Amino acid sequence: MVGGAHLTKMRIGKIIGTVTLNRSHPSLLGATYKLAAPLTLDELADGREPAAEPFVVYDELGAGLGSLIAISEGGEAAQPFYPNQKPVDAYNAAILDTVNVTKT
Repeated sequence: MVGGAHLTKMRIGKIIGTVTLNRSHPSLLGATYKLAAPLTLDELADGREPAAEPFVVYDELGAGLGSLIAISEGGEAAQPFYPNQKPVDAYNAAILDTVNVTKT
C-alpha cells in the first residue's frame, strides 16, 4: 500500500495459442480467449521464450500469435466492464508494440 492506495500489478505475457469454446456466457460474445504465458523480467531482457505455465486471457483487442500483451488479473480484470459483470479472471489490457528492458 502506498499513500493509502493499493498497488496492483500488471504482467506482460506472450500469446502462445487460442482457446476454442463450444459455448460461452452471453456476456462474453464479441471477444476471444487466448492462451498466454507470463514473461519474467529476465526473459523480456534476454528475448527468451516464457517458461511459466500459460493461462487463459479474455481478449477483445485481437492479439495475434506471438504478440506481447499487458495482462490484468483478478478483480481488476473485470473493471473495464463496470458496471456490467463478466466472468473474467485475466484480461488483455493492451497489445504491446515494443518493450525495452535495461538491466542494471
